Amino acid sequence: MRTSNHIGRAVVLAAGFMLGIAASAQTAAPAAAPAKPATTAKKPAAKKPAVEKFKLILEPRAMELLKAVSDKLVAAKAMSFTAVVGYEYPSKLGPPIVYSTRYDVTMQRPDKLRILIPGDGPASEFYYDGKKAIAYAPAQNLAAVAAAPPTIDDALDAAYKNAAIFFPFEDLLAADPYTAMTDGAILAYYIGASNVVGGVKTDMVAWANKDVHLQIWIGAEDRLPRRIRAMYAADPLALRHQVDYSDWQIDPAVSPDTFSSAKIATAGHMEFAAPAPPPKGVKPVAARKTNSTAPAKTN
Repeated sequence: MRTSNHIGRAVVLAAGFMLGIAASAQTAAPAAAPAKPATTAKKPAAKKPAVEKFKLILEPRAMELLKAVSDKLVAAKAMSFTAVVGYEYPSKLGPPIVYSTRYDVTMQRPDKLRILIPGDGPASEFYYDGKKAIAYAPAQNLAAVAAAPPTIDDALDAAYKNAAIFFPFEDLLAADPYTAMTDGAILAYYIGASNVVGGVKTDMVAWANKDVHLQIWIGAEDRLPRRIRAMYAADPLALRHQVDYSDWQIDPAVSPDTFSSAKIATAGHMEFAAPAPPPKGVKPVAARKTNSTAPAKTN
């Protein structure tokens, strides 16, 4: 599962960072220890989301709404949208602050993808045309180019494994978004209707696996996702991650040159790889699953 396991991973895996360029506007200074409180009372430990305490409860209505999202996306031969990712990061004083990244996405099934990242932080671009993947940094005029597998799913897997490139909305681009979203689900329920997200009426659904609890706002009429929020069981600070989706276009006319850039021809080239090994003592992020197991049956 990509969204539930990896939506927060985008806080450090933006494409510009993968090119080895310091994203200074996106990176906070290391969190300093907060000032000692005046009281001597022991500060309670941050509560973890009690996902693991839930029994297997999968409401049919919730699973049907998630399936409707998947069906809508799978039926699209091409689509485009804007995703704005907001993630919390500890500040020097302790309380979290929010950083944001915007992604302008265009895809064409089964083997075309363009993702433009205008900032905050250094701008970057990602192209995939069915044969090669390109990560490009406009400010530095640097490009990393590599041969890529013939499908979007496999190309994104290869980009993650070879260069630690990851995008927090990859579930929505998958050949089977329903399995990507619900694999391992132990909890899913319908929350209710909302009229304040995305400028449309939405249905709210919560779902979880043993690692993460998520909430999604789904367009009541078009069944397109408008917002996803996540909290992770293993995060002692219980930081929140959010993706807002807008400007959806289903089956737009897409020019063939959308998935490449003439700027690459004059750019300096560099290796398509993770920019540096992790700091000493830090364990690398586990590789993403390339073959998800089937989700629990609900109907």
